[in-house]
Amino acid sequence: MGVFTFVCRKSGGEWTANQYSGVLEGSAASTYDLQRKLVASALSVDSSGGVQSSFSYVSPSSAVFQVIIGGASGGGIISGGEAAAAPAGGAAPAAEAPAAAKEEVKEESDDDDLGFSLFD
Repeated sequence: MGVFTFVCRKSGGEWTANQYSGVLEGSAASTYDLQRKLVASALSVDSSGGVQSSFSYVSPSSAVFQVIIGGASGGGIISGGEAAAAPAGGAAPAAEAPAAAKEEVKEESDDDDLGFSLFD
């Protein structure tokens, strides 16, 4: 799994980026084009799996861009756990759980009344 972090700055009409601890860099006219170039640069170093990226502005003229290659991805298959260990009559306890949850919600909502209204 590779994690690549870039510090991005805008100067004039061009965005430039340098890897936080490394030698990768790039530049482009827009943040969209810059992100595409940086992902391609990161993939040239490590292409071991899926790609995730995150672009966050720090100010209007600076940002941080992170590319994560490989690692865990969402949507995995869940196996084992309670569903695998439940006996044949496992549906009945599941039906009782929502009723217990409703009771807990009622108890919590009673405690939230502070004696005044926002619109008084």
